[in-house]
Amino acid sequence: MTVTGVVVHFQTPDLLKTAVTSFRKFNPSVPLLIVDNGSDAASRRSVEALVQETDGQTMARYLPQNIYHGPAMHRALCDLETDLVFFFDSDTETERGGLLEAMEQKFAGDTTLYAAGKKDVVNARGFHADEGTVIVQTPSMMIRRSIYMQLPPFEHRGMPTLVNFAAAHRRGFGFADVPVAAYIRHDGRGTAGKFGYGLGLRGKIEFIIEKLTKKT
Repeated sequence: MTVTGVVVHFQTPDLLKTAVTSFRKFNPSVPLLIVDNGSDAASRRSVEALVQETDGQTMARYLPQNIYHGPAMHRALCDLETDLVFFFDSDTETERGGLLEAMEQKFAGDTTLYAAGKKDVVNARGFHADEGTVIVQTPSMMIRRSIYMQLPPFEHRGMPTLVNFAAAHRRGFGFADVPVAAYIRHDGRGTAGKFGYGLGLRGKIEFIIEKLTKKT
């Protein structure tokens, strides 16, 4: 099988450099696409430098404006040709090799497997719950592109994969659990911590409803 890596970036060049160089350390021959989500000129130059450091294995797509994480992931999936796509956040650091191989093994021989990563359960608003929709966490995940194209696209919301993953379950597609934390460290709120999620009133309402629900 072949896989392409994808990282979405918005004006955190220091984090992106760590994410990309550590990924490259353990996956030197895996094609990588950096989707720059409308960053300023200085951040864009940092992306260009990372592209130039590799022998044609790293590509970049520069979006004219920030369309946010989910739609940017969708753009990448529309552009790529490999059936397996590995997404990792720009605030991650790869600390050990073998993750992509472990994920690829999950897909081998199982044409109904859609996604591999750290499994979790979330409610209808995308927050962790005891019951609800089984998902794989987005900071480091692998998905099958041919199945993605049959489902609703990733969207701009707190969990951009939520509607897509729920639809995948209804269609009977599978999710595989992989111990991602054994390979990759996730800082948590890299870009969001600096710039927020850009969800506006909808995001605030969902957050308040979740807090109120937890108290009852």
